Amino acid sequence: MKRALASLFAMLAAAAVSAQAPDASGLAPAPSAPAAQAPSALADVSIDQKLGAPLPLDVPLRDETGRTVRFGDYFHRRPVLLAFVYYECPMLCSYVESGTLKAMRALSFTAGREFDLVTVSIDPADLPKIAAAKKADFLKSYGHPGAASGVHFLTGPAESVAAIARAAGFRYTRDPETKAFSHAAGIMLATPDGKLSKYFYGLEYSARDIKLGTMEASAERIGTPVDRVLLYCSHYDPTTGKYGVVVMRVVRLGGLATVASLGVFMAVMFRRDRRRKTP
Repeated sequence: MKRALASLFAMLAAAAVSAQAPDASGLAPAPSAPAAQAPSALADVSIDQKLGAPLPLDVPLRDETGRTVRFGDYFHRRPVLLAFVYYECPMLCSYVESGTLKAMRALSFTAGREFDLVTVSIDPADLPKIAAAKKADFLKSYGHPGAASGVHFLTGPAESVAAIARAAGFRYTRDPETKAFSHAAGIMLATPDGKLSKYFYGLEYSARDIKLGTMEASAERIGTPVDRVLLYCSHYDPTTGKYGVVVMRVVRLGGLATVASLGVFMAVMFRRDRRRKTP
């Protein structure tokens, strides 16, 4: 019960910090008295964007079988969807995993083919057998045959996990009394060479945004021509972690389509006119 209350308190505190939006002067409003008295440890709970920053690929971890691996073993092939949780989390992590699963099921891309999912436990006490059970449950709910090669639930020593989380901007703390972790909710997307590309916040993630982000992270080597048009007409907003429509690009494409249509129409009409004049 204490762990559940601690996690709930962390969620409320993170929401309160996020609500401190800048005013017209560009400065965040001063905290109220209760907020100023909040535990200082919660000030270290956040997800800081580090777009373009490299992840430490050489750090050692353990896979679901207990085998020692390098974090970099899961890169250099496809974009990587990266999540930080802990497998004994009573509340928030389950929602992050559920939101990730829901978005992946709605994607036309498949884990192990166009991207990989790598979930790293922030709790050094988590054992590979727990990670294996988590992976099995996830794959069963995901329901995509052959996805096991693209879904990974990892554990590792505290220093390794801390190094990866720090590089990704994922800041968390641990309550010394309850042993529960306080952390924010969100997932990240990294390029095949291990550089941070996109951040998606909250507990639910747009399959469309993940798809567009994965295409960008792969340098548009995946996706259909229609997907590429959609990506051209969209722009990633780092402040919201979402893609929005770029109106001028839509107008430009519409203009090109109109010119192309007129060109085809004129070509057809000229050809018909020539045929009529030919004896």
